[in-house]
Amino acid sequence: MSKSLVTSIPIQELPLWEKRDMERGLFSFELELTARCTSDCRHCYIRLPADDAHARSLELQSDEIARIADEAVSLGSLWCLITGGEPLLRKDFPEIYSMLKRKGLLVSVFTNAQCITGEHVELFLKYPPRDIEITVYGVTRETYERVTRTPGSFDAFMRGLDRLMSAGIPARLKAMALRSNVSELPEIARFCRERTKDYFRFDPLLHLRFDRDPGRNEEIRSERLSPEEIAALDTADEKRAVALRSGCADLTQSGPPADANGNHLFRCGAGNGNFCVGYAGMFRLCSALCHPDCTADLRKQNLRDIRRTLVPKVRDMRSERKEYAEACGVCPLFNLCLWCPAHAHLETGQLDGSVPYFCEIAKARANALKIEN
Repeated sequence: MSKSLVTSIPIQELPLWEKRDMERGLFSFELELTARCTSDCRHCYIRLPADDAHARSLELQSDEIARIADEAVSLGSLWCLITGGEPLLRKDFPEIYSMLKRKGLLVSVFTNAQCITGEHVELFLKYPPRDIEITVYGVTRETYERVTRTPGSFDAFMRGLDRLMSAGIPARLKAMALRSNVSELPEIARFCRERTKDYFRFDPLLHLRFDRDPGRNEEIRSERLSPEEIAALDTADEKRAVALRSGCADLTQSGPPADANGNHLFRCGAGNGNFCVGYAGMFRLCSALCHPDCTADLRKQNLRDIRRTLVPKVRDMRSERKEYAEACGVCPLFNLCLWCPAHAHLETGQLDGSVPYFCEIAKARANALKIEN
């Protein structure tokens, strides 16, 4: 895909559905505090070592985060998700978290729970989060540390989780479906549901590294489940199966339907009511979209200008490849597929690249759910 496919169009010339969503303003944003982490998970697309001095030097400072948050709030943002890496690695996490809360934002936190201290518990009791989500890689030390490749990480996770639960701070638990933990997934689900009665989800999507590291990408591919295994997991959970059936029957996202030419790339809501701030200050329409034609430096541009220029330009991207227009662009299994321009870029280097693995997953799901295609 070439840069010539990216066209700048004024908001007044956008299609009606696009203009409507842009005029609604922002709702939320995702804030990566760091790419550093206490673990070295086999499947991670961003992780850098906890003591990586260069990564630390690139991280947004609290005053920069405050400025970006002010801009987001002025455009309507109500909710901020703090993530990483492991965000609690930042010594100034309490300062950043409380600052965002004082701005009136609902704040969620994604964490592995390994760094949770008594200070964090007191902070969350004083300024309650919207929610805290914790990924459970295994419920035995062997499985958990097979994934994290970090001795002592299981005990640290259990201590952190127990601190939250003992203080009455609710946490939502989730899991990644990996080759290294698939045999323990039923036990992981049971563990999570016992502690979070209203919520549990698992994710089979392992997307590749932002830094395109070939060795790490090969590790991620080796952790992926087969399309048939993913479909079997989906249908084993009745609530998940019902959601997949209804989602495939009707495109519920806010993007456009497949147009007559089948060449529109972004059929999701990325960048309309939300955005992502990378740990080094790069604006992304969604957390996975790191193509250089789709990002902007928030240290050099303000958020309002980026939304008025970059966002509509990206959302109007079209593919000139006949293969895309005749396949992904008009595929009726769109909502069963893991394909999107962001993931296509990570897999192939092209926003409109085809990914056979994703296609096979969609077909396996359709077959398992008895959906005609």
